[in-house]
Amino acid sequence: MRTILIVDDEKPIREAIRNILEYVKYRVVEAENGKKALDTISADAVDGVLLDIKMAHGMDGLEVLREIKRMNTDIPVVMISGHGTFETAVEATKLGAFDYLPKPLDREKLLIVLRNALEQHSLAKEIRQVRGKEQILGASPKIKEILSLIERVGPTDARVLITGESGTGKELVAKAIHRTSKRSAMAFVEVNCAAIPAELIESELFGHEKGSFTGATAQRIGKFEQADGGTILLDEIGDMSLQAQAKVLRVLEEGKVERVGGDKLIPVDVRVIAATNKNLSEEIKKGAFREDLYHRLNVIPVHLPSLRERREDIPLLVKAFIEDTCSRNGMAVKKIADRAMLALAAAEWGGNVRELRNIVERLVIMSPGDTIEEAAPDAASPRNEVEDILNTSRSFQEFKDRAEATFIKRQLGLHNWNVSKTAEALGMERSHLYTKINKYGLGREKDGPKREENA
Repeated sequence: MRTILIVDDEKPIREAIRNILEYVKYRVVEAENGKKALDTISADAVDGVLLDIKMAHGMDGLEVLREIKRMNTDIPVVMISGHGTFETAVEATKLGAFDYLPKPLDREKLLIVLRNALEQHSLAKEIRQVRGKEQILGASPKIKEILSLIERVGPTDARVLITGESGTGKELVAKAIHRTSKRSAMAFVEVNCAAIPAELIESELFGHEKGSFTGATAQRIGKFEQADGGTILLDEIGDMSLQAQAKVLRVLEEGKVERVGGDKLIPVDVRVIAATNKNLSEEIKKGAFREDLYHRLNVIPVHLPSLRERREDIPLLVKAFIEDTCSRNGMAVKKIADRAMLALAAAEWGGNVRELRNIVERLVIMSPGDTIEEAAPDAASPRNEVEDILNTSRSFQEFKDRAEATFIKRQLGLHNWNVSKTAEALGMERSHLYTKINKYGLGREKDGPKREENA
């Protein structure tokens, strides 16, 4: 139930408005002066305010409006007055009032204006929540470099190729580039090339004419046409068929699309951003990706670091995900114990930020009390690390290297990063262990406490 605050120094007017609002199921609170109105807003969850401009005692309506906006710019305020002027209405609007209604109030107009004010408020809140989820979080040098690159590249029309492991935030970067571009008011269209069957990808991208193939019962507008004037994200482009790649290349060269089964070229003005977790240079060598398309797409390369490469951002991410999960589930924001945070910071995170978000959400929901005392059992377990290595290694050599690095790192941790004791436990020369540590980039700055050289 929405709560509306009525601020008017005349009791009969407050009662009349109350009757109108309560009849349509609003909750109503009242204030006869500006001070009480501000106290009510501070103490109560108010969704909207009906505010008289002229009040006999204390602050007038415009002064109250200024204070409301200073306290909480979100609350929509509708001004009401029996002797206001056009200039007063303009001033109120400039100060942030949603609308201005003259007395005597028309019942239908009052309800329409109030409903519109509340709907706009809800929409603005939803947009902020979505943008909050789409924010690129991090303060590490690598993330600062990405954000700086977005600022430089966004306002241009240059094509961008975003690479990085799954879960690193490639889609977020693409959306950020679009938001900072001259096309931000136009469509942002996403296409997951890996999720569309090869026989349907051309229809999805370029559209089709009625009757062009079995099942084509109506004309379909493709994603490139939908994105006209805006931006298209070709996500997981490394999984696109060579035939579809050829047609995408033609669109990039000519700025025109041809629907499946059609015989005319349709001009499109689209900025193309592509993303992939594959090494396209390797795909080119294997004959699975066109080199000419790669060079067309790779005008501005953006490589996203894995979460393992920016561990210093993990505490910030964890706290943000805790706040988001608690907010969405109507829970008080939970704290996290130092040992739980350290366990999360030390985990391998093969699924990167996406995996971290899911684990944190599980922790918030499943942990009793107001503090997360322990990290999820599978967040930093050896079993999870081994499964990640098995599932994501692309060659036997990569598997061996990653498994050895994981084993050595764990042994160093068990021996408090004392290299001499670790080498003795492993039955290996200390110099040999140092070679392994340097080979795999293991060190306290990235992976844990600084190793001690002396026994």
